[in-house]
Amino acid sequence: MRHRGAFLLLAVVLAGLAAPASAGAVATTAGVPLSGIGRFQGWRDNALIGYGLVTGLAGSGDTRRNGVTRQALRNVLSRLGTSVTDDEINSRNVAVVIVTSTLPASANVGDRLTVTVSSIGDARSLAGGTLLMTPLLGPDQHVYALAQGPLLAGGYDFKSDLNREQRNYPTTAMLEAGATVETAVDTQLLASDGTVGFVLSEPSFEGAERIAEAINMQFGPGVASVKNADEVRIAFRGDASQFAAFMARLESLPVEPVRAPRVVINERTGTIVAGGDVRISSVVIAQGDLKVTITGERTASQPNFAGGFASDLDSVGSLVVTNTKLTVEDRKRDTVVNFPNTTVADLVQGLSRAKVDTRGIISVLQAIKAAGALHAAILVQ
Repeated sequence: MRHRGAFLLLAVVLAGLAAPASAGAVATTAGVPLSGIGRFQGWRDNALIGYGLVTGLAGSGDTRRNGVTRQALRNVLSRLGTSVTDDEINSRNVAVVIVTSTLPASANVGDRLTVTVSSIGDARSLAGGTLLMTPLLGPDQHVYALAQGPLLAGGYDFKSDLNREQRNYPTTAMLEAGATVETAVDTQLLASDGTVGFVLSEPSFEGAERIAEAINMQFGPGVASVKNADEVRIAFRGDASQFAAFMARLESLPVEPVRAPRVVINERTGTIVAGGDVRISSVVIAQGDLKVTITGERTASQPNFAGGFASDLDSVGSLVVTNTKLTVEDRKRDTVVNFPNTTVADLVQGLSRAKVDTRGIISVLQAIKAAGALHAAILVQ
């Protein structure tokens, strides 16, 4: 009942949004900034990865079975001028980890990055540990940042005898602003031919055409042209000192986005989200509720005994009898609904009034899509 009531409220809200078409058009004429529907080609984050050691753990680090940890610790100590053998390392205060971070498209030397530290050995927890200096490499194997500092695990794992208490996942920790950028990154947006590429997050020829028209109206004819459904090329007509101002005007340029008709279904929670203007052709829905139950009961029949002994021991045996009962129950909740051309919001509202639960509505929407009457893509989560 809770899902049904919440979903009915959602359907009413969606129907209310879909009803005044003219009002919706007026509300969206301003459009959204160009930066909200895509990105400029080349402007992207860069993944960094490193391999290091975490020390200072209170007996929750890697065990002696992890040879990688002992080798890494020997390498670190040798660089610091200390030579130890494998037998001399018998501590659970160290853990070998993988360190990851993200380098923004534009970064200067000295900028701080947040990193994630994850155990790759058999450590129980990284809580209270300190990450030793770890180089962070890019895909080209060059060092772009150095990470070091105390970790924030956000959980714990304590064990004593046969008792254990764990909170969250303490084998992964964060290091806020714990990495320093060592190599500057300056993304070049302007191509050699003097153009800038804009990539749409939702590829569409209609959307690309709208972007090109908006740019040409703002900067003059011929500035923007559609390359394909997901890219628009923009010509820069000016000197280098004007490029920053040109890009700032592009980012804030209002464009009316193309809304792709979609219905999002989460079967785990019974949630359906759809735009109020998603159309459904004329359809008749019949949903029955028939329950068939088969139960079996087994009983054993024992022979009669006289004076504690059977008359014929060779013929004595137990007989197992199975009784089967078949029950067919019609719950009297068959639903037949006739919908003319309508929207998903109106359909959901009508099915809710017909006492169809959320799981049934999901099945109906999937069946309508299979029948070709639902004019939208269904995304199942």
